Amino acid sequence: MATVTFTDASRIYTQGQRAAVDGLNLHIEDGEFLVLVGPSGCGKSTTLRMLAGLEPIDGGSVHIGDRDVTNLPPRDRDIAMVFQSYALYPHMTVAENIGFHLKIKKVPKDEITVRVAEAAKLLDLEEYLERKPAKLSGGQRQRVAMGRAIVRQPQVFLMDEPLSNLDAKLRVSTRTQIAALQRRLGVTTVYVTHDQVEAMTMGDRVAVLKDGLLQQCASPRELFTRPVNTFVAGFIGSPAMNMVKCEVDEHGGEFSGMKIPLSPEQRAALTSSSLTVGVRPEGLHVSPDDQGMRATITTVEELGSDSFLYCAPDGHDDLTVVSRTEGLSGAKAGDPVILRPDPGALHLFDTASGARLPD
Repeated sequence: MATVTFTDASRIYTQGQRAAVDGLNLHIEDGEFLVLVGPSGCGKSTTLRMLAGLEPIDGGSVHIGDRDVTNLPPRDRDIAMVFQSYALYPHMTVAENIGFHLKIKKVPKDEITVRVAEAAKLLDLEEYLERKPAKLSGGQRQRVAMGRAIVRQPQVFLMDEPLSNLDAKLRVSTRTQIAALQRRLGVTTVYVTHDQVEAMTMGDRVAVLKDGLLQQCASPRELFTRPVNTFVAGFIGSPAMNMVKCEVDEHGGEFSGMKIPLSPEQRAALTSSSLTVGVRPEGLHVSPDDQGMRATITTVEELGSDSFLYCAPDGHDDLTVVSRTEGLSGAKAGDPVILRPDPGALHLFDTASGARLPD
């Protein structure tokens, strides 16, 4: 087991162009499950490949435990990687696939048999050991790929979007299995995904990247409740956080009838006269009185247990805000509505910089 530390780590594919990963500083604790998440092209897979030794590092360093592995080849880093594609050998049985790396390393046959059996038991693959990959489902193949990593007993697991080839239902069950397995094994794990729901449900901490820069690394709860900027606020959460812009005067901000008071500290932190106000759908509800944001419902999305009301604020027909309410609410498209955020549900950001204002 080991910690992982990136220190000012950078990767530049083309000189003069924006770095794929730019000055990354990130420390991953021993036994931690850290998820790298962000939009396509943000640098998350490049970061993983830099740790694996599959991409050279153009600046800074990477440590696994006390070892500087910046210039070590992949085989000397004591890591095991699980890819998006299962990369199983079709002519080998499940047992042979799981134990292949050990065979290459000339591990004694008896030890290979024991370690393969242990991995198969962990992954519920015992009855499939003599089957070929073609006879397995997608979820079973991914578990075989996991088994191949587990038997190596590495210091660090690296997983690059391992669930992206599975259907939606299987993804949910498999991500639960992977998270439970990692906690049982206690091996430091770095997991890459573009799916923020996957990130929030699996990781001890989640690192959000954008354009090669680390935006925030925190627990899922902290990312949800205290995003450091508008990018993280908009990226984390489904449906996304509602964000509206308004001008600030001596009384504070105002948007479509909704008043936003500002503290002296918040005013001092503003770099312009424009304020961005964020509120998550579950924090925005139909007002019991006439106080709040006046809007018109444009669409109602019924999910049974919940309903999502998509609304256009008065005077802002080009903008949509979403309110989460009880299921089968009876609301209809075209209904006027007044929406008011719950106490403490507002997130305030400086529009110019995107940074969160002090609470």
